[in-house]
Parts: sequence; structure tokens; C-alpha cells
Amino acid sequence: MKSGRWWQYLIQVGLIAFLGFFLVLPLFTVISNGCSWQLLTEVFRNRIYTEALLNSLAIALTTTMLVIAIALPLALLYDRYDFPLRKYSDLLVLIPMVLPPFVGAIGFQRLFGYYGILNALTQKFGLPAVDYLDQDGCFWAVCVIEALHLYPIFYLNLVTGLGSIDPAYEEAAANLGVGKWRRFFGIKLPLLRSSFLAGGSIVLIWSFTELGTPLMLGYNRTTPVQIFNGLNELESNPVPYALVVVMLIASALMYLLLRIGCGVSSSSAGKGQSAVSRVRRLSSAGRWAASAVFALVALVSALPHLALILSAFGSNYYRGILPQAFSLEYFSAALSNDLVLPSIGNSLRYSLLAMAISTLFGLFIALAAVRWKLRGSRLADALAMLPLALPGVVTAFGYLGMSVRYAWVKAVLDPVENPLWLLAIAYAVRRIPYVLRSVSSGLEQSSAELEEAGRNFGVGAIGVLGRITVPLILTNLLVGALFAFSFSMLEVSDSLILAQKAQFYPITKALYDLSQILGFGPGIASAFGVWTMAFLLLSLAAALTIAGKKMRSVFRF
Repeated sequence: MKSGRWWQYLIQVGLIAFLGFFLVLPLFTVISNGCSWQLLTEVFRNRIYTEALLNSLAIALTTTMLVIAIALPLALLYDRYDFPLRKYSDLLVLIPMVLPPFVGAIGFQRLFGYYGILNALTQKFGLPAVDYLDQDGCFWAVCVIEALHLYPIFYLNLVTGLGSIDPAYEEAAANLGVGKWRRFFGIKLPLLRSSFLAGGSIVLIWSFTELGTPLMLGYNRTTPVQIFNGLNELESNPVPYALVVVMLIASALMYLLLRIGCGVSSSSAGKGQSAVSRVRRLSSAGRWAASAVFALVALVSALPHLALILSAFGSNYYRGILPQAFSLEYFSAALSNDLVLPSIGNSLRYSLLAMAISTLFGLFIALAAVRWKLRGSRLADALAMLPLALPGVVTAFGYLGMSVRYAWVKAVLDPVENPLWLLAIAYAVRRIPYVLRSVSSGLEQSSAELEEAGRNFGVGAIGVLGRITVPLILTNLLVGALFAFSFSMLEVSDSLILAQKAQFYPITKALYDLSQILGFGPGIASAFGVWTMAFLLLSLAAALTIAGKKMRSVFRF
């Protein structure tokens, strides 16, 4: 070990120990409790469990296909052509992310429910009402809601991948007489394999393990919902552990199959060229047509948001396209509700702590791997990125299992007595990858010469870090922190599983409980959802303003 580097290795050991305790131990707890031959065979013998597993797989595959169908044409348009909305494309694409999909399900019910807007519109033309959200309809509703929420992640990975492809490859093929479609399938798509793997794996695993959306729509025939419904029997019934193990194995198999299908090469794309030299000008009609495509996708993605707003501001909103009147009664009722204001305060506490933890850990893991180049830094980086490949419901269930199985964990991190630190750490662990990728990108793009000059002038290691390194990557650090905070505020799986008492409910758990109350419940939940949507919109706008195109580094995995 080089002299003076002991403190760097000490930090790295602490990072790995933290991730081992809060990432590896929950997984070990789940596997050790549910990985018995008798339990696993019970899962596959029971038709209820196997049907739910197949439904979850079908949702994942369908959602991924829908995401590709939406994101790939948009990414190709952005990469190849210049059009009026091109400079606003990132903002348009990110619109779906200002609302968690399970909150968007409230708006979706307003659109496609039996007494929703679509039936009200068709009945104007004498057509009968249709229950679009029956069991089969709920399946497609879950897929569409998740696809509209997840396609931005896939799109941003594709745009990054397309931007790194050297146009000389296609130009050489064109000079040899290779047709447009052969160039696309023979050159461009193979060079996008790493982007398909990065974005596709997130979409596939996320949609396979999504808990909130099917739960909100009442589509209970999925494995995550069955796990959630089995929480009350955790101490006496080990089947939920087995379901989590099956889901974990299935997620790992899907990732491996996707990796085999996409290949592992990520270095063949080349460095590409600047956007100015790559894009082509369209005719006037073509430029507006390309803009219309982005605008149409943004509008369709925003429909659940618009329906949620109508539900929040509507009065006597029943069997109509628009509310009979507009009022603030649901907002007023939300302010006086015992769940709303405390849940906002709780979420702020959990999310601020999560932001601090994820920012600190993302910064030092990136420094260890990119700048310090320590031995073992790859292990820390791999552990930090692991939550992207792990279902949220698995890690949340693992934390709960730890508190049930280990008395010493329950004494310190009891989710029933006070889940503050457990929820903050759970949120942070799932958001470290976003901070890590953002900071790593900043370090890779900034020269280390200034830091070396500082050391040559006698500035200590802490001084170099605080006065040179951090200011150089401050934009990337702020963007990663903003995303960690924003998405922690609206985290679903950890909130639904780990928050046990109403006094500790975060926003998402309070929203779910409110939506289940007959009468005013859905209206109050809609008003509450509008507040959260406005908050996240401001956060994303701030991140875009600070980072611009650098923001894509947060989603480049």
C-alpha cells in the first residue's frame, strides 16, 4: 500500500461493509428462509402462485416490448434529424417520471374505468359502456402505465449509445452500396447492444417486480402483490420468503438471458461526433412531423397526469367527460386529513437522510474507482450498482425479514417502532447507482491535472478533495443528489412494506391508504398526488437547468 493512501482504503472498506450489511445480508436472509426444496416445490405446485408468476413474467415482457416500440423511434429521430422540439426533447421525455406509476393508476382509472372519461365520451355517440379495467383489461393497464413511466430510461440509454457511434461505419457501408435497412440492422443495432442491455434490464426487472401499479388497480394475480399480502403472516408462514426467492431467481435468469441476447461488447461504438455534425435538416413538413411525434408521445404519457388533476379539482365528477364544477374541496380535505401532512414531514426526513447517504457513498465509490483506482474498487462499484438488478420488493422484504429474524437488528432498526433509519437507508441503497453514475461521468470528463498541481503545491488530501475535486464535479454531484432526493420522496416498494404504523407513513403509503377509502378517498388521494407531481416536476426542472445534457449520465448504466 502506498504511503498516505491508508485512509482511502479505510473509506473503501467502510463502503463495502455498509453495502454488505444493507444489501448482501437482506438477500442472505431471504434466501436462507425461503430456499428450501419443500417451500419452492410448494410454490410451483400451487396453481395460484404459478399463475401469478406467469402473469408477472407476461407483464415484464409486454412492458419491455412496449417500451422499445416507444423509445427506439424517438431516439433515432433525435439522433438523426434536427426539428423545432429537439432541444426540449429531454424535458418532454421526462414528463412521465413526475408521477409514480401507482399514482398514475388513479388517473388511469379515471380515464378507462367503467364510469370514466372514455365511456362517458363513447356514450355520447350511443355506444354501450365497457369495463376496460376487468381482469384482462387490468393486465394491459398495468403494462401501459409501466411502459409510459419507464420508456424515458430506455430512451436516454439509447440516445447516449447512438451518440457514441462513429458515423464513418455507416458512411463506409453506404459507399459500398449497402441499403438503409441493412445498415440499420447490420451496423447500428449491433452497436447499441450495451444500451439495450442497460436500459432493457432495468425495464424488464422493474416491470416484473412492480408492486404499486397492480396493487392500486386491484390486479392481485401477480407475485409482488402476493408477497405484499403475505406480510402479516411472515412469522408463521414462510411461503412469502419462497415467493421472493423465486422472483429473485427469475430476475437473475431474465438478466442473464438479456445479456446473452445483447452480447457483452460495449467498446465497439467509437467516440462518435458532435450533435451538430451528425444531425440532418428535414423539409419543413418533416421537421414539424418529427416534432409532432415527440409532442404526441408526451401528450399520451401525460394523460394519466391530466386525469389525476381533473379528479383533484373536480366536484361531482361522475359519469362525465369533465367535472360538473371545479373546486378545492379535496385539497382542503387533504390538509385536514390525519395522514397527509405527517406523511409529507416523514417523507422529507427519510428522503433528506437518503440523499445525504447516497450522495456521500456515490461520491466516494466513484472516487475509489475512477480517481484513486484502488484495489477492490470494482467490488464496491459492482455492489453499489447491484440494486438496479435487484427487485425493490426483494430488498424491502429482506430488511423486514432481518428485523424478524435477528433480534440485534430489531433492537436498532425496528420498522414497527420507528422506521426512520431503515427507510432512509433502504431509499439510499436504491438511489446510490444514480449518484455513482453521475459522479463517475463527471470525474471521467474532468482532468486530474489540477488535483495533481494542488498536491504539488502542498495542499493536503482533504484540501484537494474539498477545494478542487468536488468543485470540478459539483454539477454532476448536485444532479445525482436531486434525483436521489426526488425519487426517494416517491419510493413505492420500500414504503409499502417497511412503514407499518400510520404515524410513520411516507407519502406513497399514505396515498395508497387514502385511495382505498370509499367516497372522498380517491379524490383526496388525487389532490395529494397533484402536490407530489408538482414537487417532482420542480425537482426535475431544477436538475435539467443545472445539468442540461449531462443529466443523461444519471440514467446511463
